[in-house]
Amino acid sequence: MPRHDDRTPEQLRPICIQRGFTKTSVASVLFQAGSTMVLCTASLEKSIPPWRKSRVEGAPVLGWVTAEYNMLPGSTSPRKQRDRSKVDGRTTEIQRLIGRSLRAVVDFEALGEHTITIDCDVLQADGGTRTASITGGYIALAEAVKQINSPRPILRDSVAAISVGVVDGTPVLDLDYKEDSTAEVDMNVIMTGAGKFIEVQGTAEGAPFDQDALNAMLDLAKLGIRQLTKLQH
Repeated sequence: MPRHDDRTPEQLRPICIQRGFTKTSVASVLFQAGSTMVLCTASLEKSIPPWRKSRVEGAPVLGWVTAEYNMLPGSTSPRKQRDRSKVDGRTTEIQRLIGRSLRAVVDFEALGEHTITIDCDVLQADGGTRTASITGGYIALAEAVKQINSPRPILRDSVAAISVGVVDGTPVLDLDYKEDSTAEVDMNVIMTGAGKFIEVQGTAEGAPFDQDALNAMLDLAKLGIRQLTKLQH
């Protein structure tokens, strides 16, 4: 049966990608999935963290990619408190996930003595902010590496992420907040453009789910990732 927004189970929300949304970063992307909007910007530094420097003479210099995530106060209702003193546990977990996902496709030797920071700021939240951050963040990363003179490609592949779940007994793709808040199973899947898994996060919100439900959700995720990869390119 149709979902509350008339989408079929395998249908993504409308996706809109706007590159060059701001002019002060080396790369910026406004990524919108339905009503969820995330601004992804990339900053490039000609240095690497001290702990990243090798103590072995003659060893190649390895660059670094990291990410930060934040939800702006007006992105939700009621208003979200601004993070002023320390980052909360959810934010820390999400920005680590974004960083891990992006680093999975980076050739750090080709990146050389550079650090790229991807900032993901949620302007409006309606479910799937972490997956939107990864998918949009990859585009910003791909734009940023164009500024680096490297003898070989810095990115080995692309990265995209999507949510899947079971709502009213039916596996569905790309959950919005209304679906996510009532889902029996909630899962986030991160994959490369070549179809390899980077991370799968799945939770039964009520009764446990079986192998058939897992396979159905993974099949939906692969379908969604293929569509997102085409849009990224």
